[in-house]
Amino acid sequence: MKILLHGLNYSPEEIGIGKYSGEMVQELSEVGHHVVVVTTPPYYPQWKILDGYQGRIYSRQVTQSKNGRGRIEVIRCPLWVPRSVTGLKRVIHLASFGLSSIPPMFWSAIRFRPDVVMVVEPAAICMPTTWIAARLTRAKAWLHVQDFEVDAAFELGILKQPLLKRIVLAAEAFLMRRFDRVSSISPNMLVKLIQKGVAQQRVVAFPNWVDCDVMKPLEPAVDQHAVGPLSENRAAAKRHFVDSIRAKFGLPPGKCIALYAGNLGAKQGLETILDAARQSGGRSDLHFVICGRGAAYNDLLAMSHGLDNVQFLPLQPMERFNELMNAADIHLLPQKAGAADLVMPSKLTGMLATGRPVVACASPGTQIADVVDGHGLVVPPADSVAFCEAVERLAVDRDLRESLGTAARAYAVKNLGRKSILTKFIGDLKTACSIDTQSGSHAGVELPSGSVRVDAAESISDRAYSDRAFSDRAFSDRAFSDRGDGERSREDVCESAAPTASP
Repeated sequence: MKILLHGLNYSPEEIGIGKYSGEMVQELSEVGHHVVVVTTPPYYPQWKILDGYQGRIYSRQVTQSKNGRGRIEVIRCPLWVPRSVTGLKRVIHLASFGLSSIPPMFWSAIRFRPDVVMVVEPAAICMPTTWIAARLTRAKAWLHVQDFEVDAAFELGILKQPLLKRIVLAAEAFLMRRFDRVSSISPNMLVKLIQKGVAQQRVVAFPNWVDCDVMKPLEPAVDQHAVGPLSENRAAAKRHFVDSIRAKFGLPPGKCIALYAGNLGAKQGLETILDAARQSGGRSDLHFVICGRGAAYNDLLAMSHGLDNVQFLPLQPMERFNELMNAADIHLLPQKAGAADLVMPSKLTGMLATGRPVVACASPGTQIADVVDGHGLVVPPADSVAFCEAVERLAVDRDLRESLGTAARAYAVKNLGRKSILTKFIGDLKTACSIDTQSGSHAGVELPSGSVRVDAAESISDRAYSDRAFSDRAFSDRAFSDRGDGERSREDVCESAAPTASP
């Protein structure tokens, strides 16, 4: 197959959407497919274009896959990156790529003649160009939603005008319904696509993944099944081993480390961590670590003034990221109210894979709450008191930390494997190329009977999406169910985070 990918973020960005898009393209090329990527110079999460790249000119690079079977062509477009991020500046930032990517998208479509033209949201502003490029060449148009950026912008107050909200959301839904396939990363986000009017048979599950051979618990080389004095020696060896890892990052030994590693942005609600640190300031056994960079970094740094139990670290390279995650006893996943079902943080996959419990902010019934349940503790969004109490509970209960961490690792191995998910995605790509979506012959995401009411007399592309009844839990159980031990399962065996999350 030949795939043309249109996306704001791409490798060598090491976290969030850029990481996943880069790994997806690499997998496609290694199994023999040819990919053209129209993207930007890497800038995320630092919000600064990396050294060696230019933000004012176009550039092009062509490489072969490691095994020589596929070919990757990357076209990087001019991009304006603001020094400080506001709602208006973010819109201009996205628009700069939306405009600069139009010529290479159309030219690549005409000369490359792709089978599939794919766009990743964010940025939604790229959807019209992607759809037109697909129609120009009679290719299939595929939209992959990593983040409902438009909904999130209004929910979080980044954009506020009610009339603008109605216009933008209506335009987004109209465009989404024109794509041959629309995928997203969690069951609740798939339900939201159907709410926006995307025909059920066009919706595809494409969750984020983690390489469980890379992101994994690290253990000292001692007998793991020792009892009695040997067991005590094993515990002491493990404490010494963890402290030796912490020393590499300048973290204090002998304390319970609560770590957030990812993008420092508005929707993360990171002030909750600082509030919790302030409430637990009298404890000498608990230390909070915030690792990463982003638009909110300077504000967070200022807010943390006087908090001796808070430490900031720069974004770590991928070769050190697993060690960093193993330096923690608890992983932190704060989230602002209203964002938990609009985004599914990519960093959560790495948290689970390293076998540490997670303290997450999420409302009951959201996808984050469902995933963390049994693998950590869930508290209401922006509730710093409950957040602090959950962290302190885990800090004093080693057995609870270990049991939840073991369950988290088992969940990641079973459900978030990179190879399984990407193999299924490639199969879905092939299906999209070979089946006429207008015929309705593609089954799409399986929903329980009666979970979504759809008037059969309405057209596939323009179905109304008001007054729909659905069960999130039933959808989750059916759409992402384990379909056996073969590669046809979407999540049968073993993502950041990114640390990010999306920009």
